[in-house]
Amino acid sequence: MGEEDNEDNKMEGKKDMEKFKRKELGLSCMLNTEVGSVLAVIRRPHDPSTQYIQEESYDSSLVQSLKSLRSLIFNPQQEWRTVDPAIYLSPFLDVIQSGDIPAAATGVALSAVLKIFKVGIFDEKTPGVKDAINSVVTAITSCQLEKTDRVSEDAVMMRILQVFIYIMKHPASVLLTDNAVCIIVNSCFQVVQQSANRGDLLQRSARYTMHELIQIIFSRLPEIEVKSGEASESDSEDFDSDRNLDSGYGVRSAVDIFHFLCSLLNVVQIMETEGSHSADEDVQLFALVLINSSIELSGEAIGKHPKLLRMIQDDLFHHLIHYGEGSSPLVLSMICSTVLNIYHFLRRFIRLQLEAFFAFVLFRVAARGRSLQLQEVALEGIINFCRQPTFIVEAYVNYDCDPLCRNIVEEIGKLLCKHSFPGAGPLTSSQIQAFEGLVILIHTIAENIDKEGDSSPSGPYPVEITEYGPFWEEMPKDDGLEAWVHSVRQRKTQKRKIVIAGHHFNRDESKGLEYLKLSHLVSDPPDPKAYAFFFRYTHGLDKNFIGDFLGDPDEFHIQVLKEFTETFEFSGMILDNALRTYLETFRLPGESQKIQRILEAFSERLYDQQSSEIFVSKDSVFILCYSLIMLNTDQHNPQVKKKMTEEEFIKNNRAINGGKDLPREYLSELFHSIANNEITLFGKSGCPIDMNPSRWIELMNRTRSMKPFTLCDFDRRLGRDMFASIAGPSVAALSAFFEHADEDELLQECIEGLISISRIAQYGLEDTLDELLASFCKFTTLLNPYASAEETLFAFSNDMKPKMATLAVFTLANNFGDSIRGGWRNIVDCLLKLKRLMLLPQSVIEFDTSSTSDVPPHSRTESGVVFTTNETKYGIGSRHTSGIIGRFTHFLSLDSPEDAMSLGMNELEQNLKVIKQCRIGNIFSNSSNLPVEALLNLGRSLIFSAAGKGQKFSTPVEEEETVGFCWDLITAIALANINRFQTFWFYFHEYLLDVAQFPLFSPVPFAEKAIIGLFKVCLRLLSYYQVDKLPEELIFKSINLMWKLDKEVLETCCPFITQSVSKIIVEYPANLQSSLGWKTVLHLLSVTGRHPETYDQGVETLIMLMSDATHVSRTNYAYCIDCAFSFVALKNTPLEKNLKILDLMSDSVNLLIQWYKNACLESGTSVSVASISSASSFEDTKSLASLNLAINLFIKLGEALRKTSLARREELRNHAVLSLHRSFTLAEDLDLSSTNIINCFNLVIFAMVDDLHEKMVEYSRRENAEKEMRSMEGTLKLAMEFMADVYLQYVKQLVESPGFRTFWLGLLRRMDTCMKADLGPYGDTKLQELIPELLTKMIAKMKEMEILVPREGDDLWEITYIQIQWIAPSLKDDLFPNDFCI
Repeated sequence: MGEEDNEDNKMEGKKDMEKFKRKELGLSCMLNTEVGSVLAVIRRPHDPSTQYIQEESYDSSLVQSLKSLRSLIFNPQQEWRTVDPAIYLSPFLDVIQSGDIPAAATGVALSAVLKIFKVGIFDEKTPGVKDAINSVVTAITSCQLEKTDRVSEDAVMMRILQVFIYIMKHPASVLLTDNAVCIIVNSCFQVVQQSANRGDLLQRSARYTMHELIQIIFSRLPEIEVKSGEASESDSEDFDSDRNLDSGYGVRSAVDIFHFLCSLLNVVQIMETEGSHSADEDVQLFALVLINSSIELSGEAIGKHPKLLRMIQDDLFHHLIHYGEGSSPLVLSMICSTVLNIYHFLRRFIRLQLEAFFAFVLFRVAARGRSLQLQEVALEGIINFCRQPTFIVEAYVNYDCDPLCRNIVEEIGKLLCKHSFPGAGPLTSSQIQAFEGLVILIHTIAENIDKEGDSSPSGPYPVEITEYGPFWEEMPKDDGLEAWVHSVRQRKTQKRKIVIAGHHFNRDESKGLEYLKLSHLVSDPPDPKAYAFFFRYTHGLDKNFIGDFLGDPDEFHIQVLKEFTETFEFSGMILDNALRTYLETFRLPGESQKIQRILEAFSERLYDQQSSEIFVSKDSVFILCYSLIMLNTDQHNPQVKKKMTEEEFIKNNRAINGGKDLPREYLSELFHSIANNEITLFGKSGCPIDMNPSRWIELMNRTRSMKPFTLCDFDRRLGRDMFASIAGPSVAALSAFFEHADEDELLQECIEGLISISRIAQYGLEDTLDELLASFCKFTTLLNPYASAEETLFAFSNDMKPKMATLAVFTLANNFGDSIRGGWRNIVDCLLKLKRLMLLPQSVIEFDTSSTSDVPPHSRTESGVVFTTNETKYGIGSRHTSGIIGRFTHFLSLDSPEDAMSLGMNELEQNLKVIKQCRIGNIFSNSSNLPVEALLNLGRSLIFSAAGKGQKFSTPVEEEETVGFCWDLITAIALANINRFQTFWFYFHEYLLDVAQFPLFSPVPFAEKAIIGLFKVCLRLLSYYQVDKLPEELIFKSINLMWKLDKEVLETCCPFITQSVSKIIVEYPANLQSSLGWKTVLHLLSVTGRHPETYDQGVETLIMLMSDATHVSRTNYAYCIDCAFSFVALKNTPLEKNLKILDLMSDSVNLLIQWYKNACLESGTSVSVASISSASSFEDTKSLASLNLAINLFIKLGEALRKTSLARREELRNHAVLSLHRSFTLAEDLDLSSTNIINCFNLVIFAMVDDLHEKMVEYSRRENAEKEMRSMEGTLKLAMEFMADVYLQYVKQLVESPGFRTFWLGLLRRMDTCMKADLGPYGDTKLQELIPELLTKMIAKMKEMEILVPREGDDLWEITYIQIQWIAPSLKDDLFPNDFCI
């Protein structure tokens, strides 16, 4: 087996060797062919008539070298890959460099070299390859062509271009020197220039080759290691100082080539002098294409090479900004693409440059471009930036939140809003373009601020400044994300307050500076640097005020001037440019001393920063500054007739530089600069400025001290703040665009923008969402106050846009209801209008008034309200956006008359279909997910609408239906939010109170519909036990308010109220805890129970409550008695019911006894409850309170029975007296004191006797009233017996009272009154027989108890004797024996 393997290996090796030999032979044949071709062309005669030509006519060395190469081709001593390439390249290179050889031979030689590079005879490891490949470059770039026809020359140049490409693509190209690479590129560009006047093919080929070369060179840049020698940015640095020369070309060639490409942008200056303008743009475009390629391929690697990076920061950006504003649309488009590429790879290094590009190019061209095409290009450039994932947030952080920079994002947003705002005519392409950009901007913010599952913080809004912090200092991101975000937001707040301070400053200098202190923008004591930065970087400040402040002699003002001047970077500027830059920021004051102080500060700063040693001291700068200002006035003041000459200016400034003269050339340059360009000493505030060279130098100087561009991702809080700055214009632009748009695609974009704004508005921008809703509600056409119902319905039915707006409004209400505040008013108005137009399907919202058990779980909410939709959550994540947008897409695709006709739908069905998509019912079924503030606004809108605010009703029926519908919705949201009822209903009740104060408020039918809804809520509240009584009290407050607004409600809603209160008492009495609740329920039961149709239910409910007595408590006892009396007092009611009630009333004394005993028991045994009492002795206080409560309730009961004793029906009166008698009998267990008993006699018994006596006498004076009189007499007889019995029952306690004597006289007086009652024509009263018996019984008892016995110092015996003698003289002898002597 091993031998077979060896044989196979030998066979394989043999085959490989044969294959290698064939390849080597093929290379030899190829070289032989190329040599032959060159020799053949050389031998070809110039003159066609001559058939032969002598080789000696050409340089014999060329022919000899070719022949020598041929002799070596088939006898190589080694492999071709190891042969020095110079051996077989040199003959061809000699031909190429020879000036005597015809162009055809040169072309063939170039083809030979090209083929050698193509077939890969050598590689980067071949000996001598470096010298060989560099010699090829040298030879080709020094190619000399014999004058011949243009076609041949073009062919040779095209061949040269091909060789260049293959040289750079060859693996050995890495060994080319930097100089060789630069030569290749330069030679290629020369061909590009020469081809301008030649054939189009050569020009295209040359440009293509140039592009290929740039791509090859700069694609290698990321692979080049950064050497230590590149750490310096010095122009004199040797790039190759630390680089191995054998490593080939590197950064130096890239820098030189890039510098060359940047210089091509300046070709316009050269071309203008030649009178040609067509080539300018062409060369600029060509250069920009190459620059773009170089940046794209080099990428972030450019940032590792300081010189290349600085060239982009300085030269390239300066050119791009300089030519950007005044270029053609095509050039501007390429400039925008270039800057976008730079931003993508190198934004960390171009913070100020990017700001300048936006400020001086994009914003200016977009705002006031020379043509519409330019504006569109600028807008497209801005939009392309907005399409970058992180540009918006990074620009906001780096610029908008930096008080020293412009508000780039805010300006972008407002610019897009302005350009997208429609005019009078149809939408233009630029308006559509700007609107699409605005939607992209909004959508980017929304996608990043409202991410699914994002739990990052979303507040606070807004950020408050509580302490001083230097607003010009940035916090590094490395200090922690939360701290950094807070710092960024705080700087934005500082920037906003700085602007406000600037407005104050322009109106009143002192108020502006005071506002800085109040806003914590300056320290206490004040920091001069804060004032300096405020004056330097606050846009729009009054320059007069700044100049006066800086020139003030006060020490603090001088410090501010010094700090202000130090904000300038004058390095690299000549004096006049530095002075111009300085004086642009304020108006030089007119007072000479102020001017002196300002110029001294400027001179010192310039002297410290001068890049050369021209000035020997700051005094020299100061003197020359004064001289320049005088020269400026002389040259540009029209009143100066004789102008200063250059010689005079130079002469005036002799020996000012430390006793020596300044260079004449320097002074001459200053003179001409001032003479040609005036220094504006008194410029107006807010004038537009241009990016001149001095300003660019200052920008580059600032770059050195400015922190790099901060890279960051979106933060929810930053996104919210960012949109807040453009929210108002965005909503206005979106609304206006929707109003004017007609195409489905544009309407779709409007809806996308609307959804995105709503997603953003969830995070503290509720006012924005309200504004958006107000606008779109207007587009529904439902709120047009001047249109009739028919006109509104026609407009809604025959236009897609109102339907779309309606769908949008209710979609927002469904998905973003938690962020809606005042917008609920508009939504409710639209809803009510749809109701009046009968466009709400019956299935939108239905109430189940009976039971909730038969409603499927998926369609019934907790409240028992049936809705047709089943979405369960407010808010929207990014993953749901497509679903909402898809709904609108589906709507747009189907909402056409043709589709409707094909489906057989009439106009009403089409409208109902749209309304069904709105899912209106879901708004209320999901209201439990609304935050309290949104819920309050929704409820407020419904309550006010129900009260008629903002509503116009054409008929009473329409009003009643609308009010009822509003209360149905109020009830629905109350039921859906029953678990947090006390949180919101307090405010709802306040809204009801507000409604009652409306000037034109009519309680009909508001109160009627309210009572129905409120009782539904009340029943739900009481359907389960609640620990807190507050919800119950709140709902009963509202119920009481409603029936008091219109007491007729108790008549119109009598059956419903009776049914409701009966249900409460029968089913939920244990859950009715508050005193207000029982009072209201029992009062309404008594009032509504008066009606014949509700009496039976009402009285049965009361009897059930009092019979069971389980739920009769100290809280509701008095209300039960009142209710019972109201039923008993009714006329023409069943006697048995009334007697039953009276019996229950008397039996209720047992409850009073039970409560009293329980209280006494608790006070004697319970210690745990003592902590809730503030009394020193809980037992005594508790017993006293319980007794007082029992007595008060007992008196309440007695008074009710007393009043009943005056009823017209004798049976009822008599039963009331008997019930009262029974009550007093039972009350003995209440341990009544003498005082309490006397109170009961005075308030109940004596009052009853007096009233009955009065009634009896009154009837006796009427004609034909004997029956009534005798009936009343009978009741009085019972009352007298009752009085005597009670007296005897409690006589023991009564005697102990200090007021017993008075009480006893009162009792005897009533006996006397009844005894002597005058019944007129009806004869004597029967009481004359009863009273003596009662007196005899009472006095006998008193004697038995030794109460009525003669005592010294006690006149009770005497006064009783006298009264008996007066009342019933016949009893005197029986009651007082003869042996008694008065």
